[in-house]
Amino acid sequence: MATTHRTVTKRSIEVAGHKTSVSLEDQFWSGLREIAGGKNTTVAALVEKIDTDRNTHSLSSAIRLYVLNHFRAAGVSSRSDPAKRTDPSAAR
Repeated sequence: MATTHRTVTKRSIEVAGHKTSVSLEDQFWSGLREIAGGKNTTVAALVEKIDTDRNTHSLSSAIRLYVLNHFRAAGVSSRSDPAKRTDPSAAR
């Protein structure tokens, strides 16, 4: 069985005027940056919103769920609208 290596990166970020550290896999940091860019906001501002809205005890978990739900929702809308499909195999 092949093992997938995941890199977890810890970064300091300011949330509501306080510095905190968040540990996330690189893929989640990339997704967070992509979402923030699409919303014309900063990662820090997006994390602050996630922090305010979260129902979990862990900020890292809340961020992971936010990123996952964002891309799941985008995938659903892409599948329902053929013009939004970016994966040619999705048309099959």
